[in-house]
Amino acid sequence: MTFSPFWDRCALRGERIVKRVFRASSLLSVAHARNVLIAAGVPCELRNIHLAGAMGELPMMETWPQLYVDDADEQYALSILARAAAATAGDPWTCEECGERLEPQFTSCWACGRERAR
Repeated sequence: MTFSPFWDRCALRGERIVKRVFRASSLLSVAHARNVLIAAGVPCELRNIHLAGAMGELPMMETWPQLYVDDADEQYALSILARAAAATAGDPWTCEECGERLEPQFTSCWACGRERAR
């Protein structure tokens, strides 16, 4: 008797196949990654948010919060997360409205809300 891989058996039964695309020791980091994916239109699922109490009984990294997406969205989700993690190049800028000094990744002033001049 031969067995097909787990994901093939799931597909045959019509079950949803998901892939882990992100995990971190900090729930804040995983929640941020989730927000990035949701903003890009990628449905995702946050798992292990309450598993920290089992640390020591289970392998440490298995208790970390994890983010899963549908199998078909895996590569797209990974590319979105990679772009979000890349440092924004450029020089700090000064708001023309209020004079606040801002880092290059910001497109509007946090103090007054004015959009960055192009």
